[in-house]
Amino acid sequence: MAKEQEENGNGSSSLLVELPLREAAEGFELEKAICNHGLFMLAPNHWDPISRSFSRPLRLTSPPLTVTVRISQPPTSSSSTLYLRVYGASSLSPPHRHSLLNQVSRMLRLSESEENKVREFRSIVEALHGEEEATEYLRSFSGRVFRSPTLFEDMVKCILLCNCQFSRTLSMAKALCELQFEIQHQISSSKAVEDDFIPKTPAGKESKRKLRVSKVSMRLESKFTESKVDNSVSDLQLSQEPLDFVGMGSFPSPEELANLDESFLAKRCNLGYRASRILKLAQGVVQGNIQLTQLEEDCKETSLSSYDKLSQRLRQIDGFGPFTCANVLMCMGFYHVIPADSETIRHLKQVHSRSCTVQTVGRDVELIYAKYAPFQFLAYWAEMWHFYGQRFGKLSELPVSDYKLITASNMKNKKIATRKRSKTSAE
Repeated sequence: MAKEQEENGNGSSSLLVELPLREAAEGFELEKAICNHGLFMLAPNHWDPISRSFSRPLRLTSPPLTVTVRISQPPTSSSSTLYLRVYGASSLSPPHRHSLLNQVSRMLRLSESEENKVREFRSIVEALHGEEEATEYLRSFSGRVFRSPTLFEDMVKCILLCNCQFSRTLSMAKALCELQFEIQHQISSSKAVEDDFIPKTPAGKESKRKLRVSKVSMRLESKFTESKVDNSVSDLQLSQEPLDFVGMGSFPSPEELANLDESFLAKRCNLGYRASRILKLAQGVVQGNIQLTQLEEDCKETSLSSYDKLSQRLRQIDGFGPFTCANVLMCMGFYHVIPADSETIRHLKQVHSRSCTVQTVGRDVELIYAKYAPFQFLAYWAEMWHFYGQRFGKLSELPVSDYKLITASNMKNKKIATRKRSKTSAE
């Protein structure tokens, strides 16, 4: 692993750390490894479709150090290394370097066990479908599902995904990162009182304000006609520190959240009832009642029995119902259970012509995706992500401002996909 120090245009230093892909190098594409789940859109994550690079703050441990990291892949088909540009440190100690590589590897699922799962899933798809054109999306799916650098962040974000439209989830995640910035910089209490703790991030309107599909499709089409993604990005551009995190910190830690007032947190980040659940989770971690390290250690064996044991332990955490537990366990590497919600019901009706209910959706997904066992979720999600792309265009090329358009109501209307397909064929 090579490392070099450079001076940016603003006088600050950055480090370039190389992360070898090793057994994951064959066919690895950074864009596919990141832009495959709504988690990549949630703050403090930032995917840049122009440079095809990913940036976010990371908390390095022993001792604590927060840096901003930009991840990129050299533009060669034979590249077996990722470049990690680290801002905010003139050097990295061995523990900091170890923490950095571990967190990036976790996000991209670069472990040997995850690589084995990727290959097994691809083998199953190949055996079932061969070269069928209709299932090309399954073969092109990376087999990796993006996740957070820590289990705690995954758990909180899985809470944020429950019972609301994605625009609200985006808003809450961003507000939490803004709050972390305020905590980190110790904004005075008098300023907080003066602002009456109003969230700086506006909440997405879930029921009172419906986006008109005609406007949505027009905006989506115009975004793609304005410019094509430029693959030629200079090394100088990639060495510049990202400007996407002004006023935004990293994702808050359990220690930063544990002692906050519930009503303050609920109002500041527009969390509603989720504030109580997030606080209890943070407090459980700080007090040692929830052992995150032990949970991750126990998930290394992804068997049905270990899944059941972990699920039982997660269900003891306040607010962790079947959907949240299944999502967290998916983040931990279990792919045989599909987290089913109203979006799943919509998808099965729209794509598989199945009229299911909350009571029957679990049985229906088992019937449809059982042939992909033990990777039912990967097949389901590859299909779901494919249909999102049909509605909204390539999701890795969407501007951040359009992430909020990915809603169930917009998925139900076929005009977006129809207009995009007609436009593409015309070109």
